[in-house]
Amino acid sequence: MKIEIWSDYVCPFCYIGKRRFEEALEKTGLGDNVEVVYKAYELGPNAPATSDETMAESLAEKYSISIDEAKGMTDNVVVQAESIGLKYNFDTMHPANTFNAHRLAKLAEQEGLGEEMTEQLLHAYFIESKRIGLDEVLIDVCEKVGISKERADEVIKSEAFAEEVKADITEAGQIGVQGVPFFVINRKYAISGAQPAETFAEALQKVAEEEGIR
Repeated sequence: MKIEIWSDYVCPFCYIGKRRFEEALEKTGLGDNVEVVYKAYELGPNAPATSDETMAESLAEKYSISIDEAKGMTDNVVVQAESIGLKYNFDTMHPANTFNAHRLAKLAEQEGLGEEMTEQLLHAYFIESKRIGLDEVLIDVCEKVGISKERADEVIKSEAFAEEVKADITEAGQIGVQGVPFFVINRKYAISGAQPAETFAEALQKVAEEEGIR
């Protein structure tokens, strides 16, 4: 079965949702029967490459709330992340533009490294507090998954894969994606958000039965 996942690398629930989805694949034993395709989505298309603004300041501005209220929001996310083994530190994270990250993820997908690239970008941002809007950080991530510095730099300095990223974002709008993560199974079933692993497992098993997958 084919699973398409719309996500963004600065979306905390996208990493949480990824882990819960992976847990469901393990529990159901369907991992060998699944093709996962990551689709681009931008939460902040107008965001600068990087910023010295804190995440609390950014959230407070975005939602017109106080800094304390913003910190309360992130504290809740930290607890959810910790429950699946992810250690977020919002105090050291900064907003970032992810368009180039998505372009490089398309390059990685072309070379059979799409899932590895997605994991490394999320890890760089949420676990290491790396500024993934900066070219040098993106090149470093590329090298970690096996893409040469020269090839990564070449893509960054060009418009390569820009149309593919835009196409994903346009498609998201066409099928009604209003937030990420957003999972589409065999173009028949959709799951929105970082749902519990059990929810993913139930959907996977249902589709497996329909498709005659054992």
